[in-house]
Parts: sequence; structure tokens; C-alpha cells
Amino acid sequence: MSTVKTIFLIIHILSILGGLALLLTALPKSKKSIHVGFLHSMLTALVTGIALVGINSYLHATDAVKYAEPEHGKVGVKFLVLLVILVLTIINKKKTQVSNGLWAGLIALTLANVFVATSL
Repeated sequence: MSTVKTIFLIIHILSILGGLALLLTALPKSKKSIHVGFLHSMLTALVTGIALVGINSYLHATDAVKYAEPEHGKVGVKFLVLLVILVLTIINKKKTQVSNGLWAGLIALTLANVFVATSL
């Protein structure tokens, strides 16, 4: 099960980094837009994140000494930030151009999610 956890963790990290990279591809452009792959990347991050919580809970239940209990506060904050990202993306996905503020906000929220994951 530890191998499955590692696989899901790698997919989770790659999906977040991929979404961030897709947002940053619009950096040199004067008209910012949300790449269609960004939504898919964030949905992948959501699914793998939920799977990781389940796997971590299972591992902790089987061996509480070896595996730490999932930090549900951190998971909740990451979930809420990701929901905000998804809502903003779904609302604006069909627009050919989005405001610089929205585009920068999506980058900030994605980086905030990474910050919460690595520091709290």
C-alpha cells in the first residue's frame, strides 16, 4: 500500500506543477487565458488528494506507530483552496480572455496550496 501511496503522491505533485506551468505559459501574452488542461490538472489533483487522504488513513489504522495520522486541518485548507480554484476555472473556462487579476489570482491560489502542503 505504501507503493500505491507513492504513486498517487507523484501524480498529485505532477498535476499541481502541470497546472502551474499551464498558467505560466500565458505570462508573455498580453491577453491572458486559462488553458483547457488547467481544469483537468486541478481535477486530477483533487482526485489524487482525496485518494491520498484515504490511503494515509488506512495506513495509520493498520500501523499507528509507523504511519502518522493525516493532518485533517491541512487537508481541509488545501481542499477549500482547490475548490475555489476549480470554481473560478469552471466559471471562466470558455472565455477567450480573462483579466490579469483572475489569472494572477489563480497562480497565487495554486502557490498558496503548495505552501500549505509543504510548510504546515
